[in-house]
Amino acid sequence: MTDPTLDLLPDGVVLAGPDGLVTTVNAVARRMLGAGARAGRPLPEALTLVDQAGRDWCTSNTPYAGLGTRTGIPEQSWLLPSGGEVLVSARIHRGAPHAPVGQVAVCLRSGRGRERLDRERSDLVATVAHELRSPLTGVKGFVQAMLNRWDQLNDDQKKLMLTTVNADADRLARLIAELLDVARIDTGRLSLYPREVDAKVLVGRVVDSVQAATARPVVLDAPEGEVEVFADPDKLTQVVTNLVENAVRHGEGEVRVHLVARGGQQSGAVLTVTDEGEGIPEELRRRVLTKFWTSGAAGGSGLGMYIAHGLTRAHGGHLVIDDRPGGGARITVEWPGEDLRSH
Repeated sequence: MTDPTLDLLPDGVVLAGPDGLVTTVNAVARRMLGAGARAGRPLPEALTLVDQAGRDWCTSNTPYAGLGTRTGIPEQSWLLPSGGEVLVSARIHRGAPHAPVGQVAVCLRSGRGRERLDRERSDLVATVAHELRSPLTGVKGFVQAMLNRWDQLNDDQKKLMLTTVNADADRLARLIAELLDVARIDTGRLSLYPREVDAKVLVGRVVDSVQAATARPVVLDAPEGEVEVFADPDKLTQVVTNLVENAVRHGEGEVRVHLVARGGQQSGAVLTVTDEGEGIPEELRRRVLTKFWTSGAAGGSGLGMYIAHGLTRAHGGHLVIDDRPGGGARITVEWPGEDLRSH
């Protein structure tokens, strides 16, 4: 017997009665388990699932035995007859506590989602390991050289090595901070301490800092007077830094940062960062805002745009990628002038 409604579910369902015989198998479960999964058969014969050691699901979980208060079996990974992975959980129904089992409902969910998650985690580990290894190699190499040749090095050589080690240490610290920010954004545990601040002052500091570290022209266009926004100053600084450094790293020509107070009934500011490079193709703009997205040989952790987008949204703002008139990329951030975090 098969309930047509169960055939509409995306997961496999097997129901067995108090005598241990299968009463219902939906279409997804039949495809997973094969022809032997049908009503009237004992549950162990229909539910042909084994673990890596060859033990079957029913023998390992004994749904009709055990504590009289047991109501379910948590999700576990099992192997189908085809060798594919399936995630299996079960619900044990009783008329009352300690009463005999009246029905066992088994749910089978494809393991492909978990496999994809495992691959994403592996990619994450590989990316993080690669980003950490480069500065660590530099630190290790210079420290080892100084330890082995301290008496042979002059003061200028020592200073150069220590300066390089310090820069690599800063790079490691920044990467770790970015990873922590990503984790907080993903889990909704981002701590914000917003208040009314002058965006013009914060943006100006970022532009001066980035300009001091690059030969590319970085120009700020801002109005006279204050441009008030409601923001955590550290987070707003981080957003602007990521956007400007990203334009310097991946763009070409002049990087222009344009800041203006938002007009009309909405308070706040609009920040625009443009470069004169090739721009970002429309089909890639959503992917640019994902974690670890990198393109070309410019390097970087691939986290800057993801963090900038996440921090902007956390404040109730918006970040948009489009084309700069005349060529290049344009990133526009609309930042609120009031607390919109709960809106």
